[in-house]
Amino acid sequence: MAALEEGFTLSAVPLGAGPHGLLGVEQSDKADQFLVTDGGRTVILYKVSDQKPLGSWSVKQGQIITCPAVCNFQTGEYIVVHDNKVLRIWSNEDVNLDKVFKATLSAEIYRIHSIQGAEPLVLFKEGAVRGLEALLAEPQQKIETVISDEEVIKWTKIFMVFKHPVLIFITEKHGNYFAYIQKFNSHTLSKYTLVLGQEEKSVIQSFTASVDRKFISLMSLSSDGCIYETLVPIHPSDPEKDQRVVRSLLLKTVVSDDARNGVALTVLDQDHVAVLGPPLPSSKECISIWNTKFQTLQTSKELSQGTSGQLWYYGENLFVLHGKFLMVIPYKCEVSSLAGALGKLKHSQDPGTQTVPHFVNWETSRGHRLGSQNSEQSKRILRRRKTEVNVQNPASKQLLSAIKKDSEKHIEEELCKFLAIKPTPDFNTIIGDIVSELLGRHKAEPSFYPRNSLMQLIQTHVLSHSLCPGLMEAALEKADVQVLQLCLQQFPDIPETVTCACLKIFLSISDGSLQEAEINMESVSDYSDSVQEEKMEEQTEVLHNGFNAEEENCGNCDRELNKKPQDAAEETMSCPVIPKRAALLNAILHSAYSEMFLLPHLKDIPAQHVTLFLQYLYFLYLKCSENATMTLPGLHPPTLNQIMDWICLLLDANFTVVVMIPEAKSLLLSLYKFVKSQICICSELNKIEVSFRELQKLNQEKNNRELYSIEVLELF
Repeated sequence: MAALEEGFTLSAVPLGAGPHGLLGVEQSDKADQFLVTDGGRTVILYKVSDQKPLGSWSVKQGQIITCPAVCNFQTGEYIVVHDNKVLRIWSNEDVNLDKVFKATLSAEIYRIHSIQGAEPLVLFKEGAVRGLEALLAEPQQKIETVISDEEVIKWTKIFMVFKHPVLIFITEKHGNYFAYIQKFNSHTLSKYTLVLGQEEKSVIQSFTASVDRKFISLMSLSSDGCIYETLVPIHPSDPEKDQRVVRSLLLKTVVSDDARNGVALTVLDQDHVAVLGPPLPSSKECISIWNTKFQTLQTSKELSQGTSGQLWYYGENLFVLHGKFLMVIPYKCEVSSLAGALGKLKHSQDPGTQTVPHFVNWETSRGHRLGSQNSEQSKRILRRRKTEVNVQNPASKQLLSAIKKDSEKHIEEELCKFLAIKPTPDFNTIIGDIVSELLGRHKAEPSFYPRNSLMQLIQTHVLSHSLCPGLMEAALEKADVQVLQLCLQQFPDIPETVTCACLKIFLSISDGSLQEAEINMESVSDYSDSVQEEKMEEQTEVLHNGFNAEEENCGNCDRELNKKPQDAAEETMSCPVIPKRAALLNAILHSAYSEMFLLPHLKDIPAQHVTLFLQYLYFLYLKCSENATMTLPGLHPPTLNQIMDWICLLLDANFTVVVMIPEAKSLLLSLYKFVKSQICICSELNKIEVSFRELQKLNQEKNNRELYSIEVLELF
């Protein structure tokens, strides 16, 4: 999954962008500072976290900056070019650019590239590349011509490969595109012709690229609204020979094919790209993040004031010129998973296209594909499959027919008959159809709610939330904690919104209603008070083994430790919730989640329910602390990490509310004491670790001397 957070402007002063927008946004030598070069005379240094400028420098009236300012990471100085040939180099202390270092070169500059670990490189408009130091030593040196007449550089980028800079620049001539790769460790220049394929008439509007050890993945956004990818080798087989590389379609119709301006593309990581442009002909411009691995739209944000068609990204921030203001939009991209990528394109179908069934029989689909390769063989395969399916058809058809009109009891009987038959290759498809029919009838007849049938289907282990999202929605409407618990245990892809909705019901439902429900109790174990007291007595001895509490610096912590076993035993005498509610809450603790998407929904839980959940988590933590293994008894109990993670999540989301509740004061104090005591224990363990290291060194020295000795080591 990916998310675009709320954006903010870097300055309240409009930027003096030229007709083509800003010249560029470049990283400074400090992670949070960026150089912004407008399309006129000014360079501004911004600190993003403070949302304000730190410095501003301008060239004289009549001069014009012609390429973005960059930072020399080796010296911390800034470099800019004005009037195509004049270099200016300055530092933060300088005020007037007219009085800083100046060097006039013999050829026009296209771009200066600067990257960590290498000196700045100057790319000239004729395709030649020079290091900055070599140019400063001889500014008027002759610059050779690399590209042909009428060939124009369109885009360029620099990478570090095996600690050496590699520069790529794209040129265009009469509608043909060429890629040049300049390697500086071997000083070789390779040229590639980009073969457009079937989309020859389209115009490339934006480029971006990423790199691995062997290839540069060059992506391009064309005027047909599609993104294409070209793999350009870094190490060609024959560097002297011009080679051809073919573009392949990566993403289809990410922006409107009517968009002529205001479109841009940048790669964020190996699975995500950011796209700037209108998604539909009549829509406003927006910024969106696409998953290239699963070819799905992950998130988008409308930019109502329009853009210049320029997009930059550094770290986890996107930079875009929104109207006349430079906007920073923080973003998050998680590791790609199919469950996270599903469900974003359901409304983007053309009206004339045929709707794909919700549940697809992949076996049958594969059979149809074989038919295009070998007609006779595919007929035999399909004939055999048809025979297999026909064996199943009577039972499944009878069941689907019963769902439409029969009673819940009769449907249960038919379902038992169906599940008793040996599964066929299309078993998963039929299960999905059955669930869809049951939920469809429930939607039409709210009084019809076949809980037992739904639970049997969930226990087949072939369903997921992505396949039947209406199942948990119906269970939430009915407050059916039995089905919700089973879904939480079986489904691997439950969204965070649904998880929080389940948590609200589990915390708010009355004890009387829970007593009537049949809840799976395998994650909850019975604790007897006698066992607690024995274990806590043992714990007292363990905590004091190895150090004298009276002589330690953190004496207050140790006094808390001395009191803790008794207090803990009193606090853990009874669980704050009944066992059935505990079993439901344990299902929540076991569920998968993303912290970024879960936190906003936890803020909607009422304060008294947050306090109750925290009390239960604290109770579980005390139970874990009763034994050396720090685990809970039971078949599938929550782990210590799960308990601690949820305590942190709840406090992060609701601390300002919980701290104002009188009932939560003693709980927060107990948590504070526990954290403080754990810090003291860790401190003592660190001391012991250092002592053991010294002991190990002494032991090694003794072995090296090959002598017998008796040594005394004072730990405390």
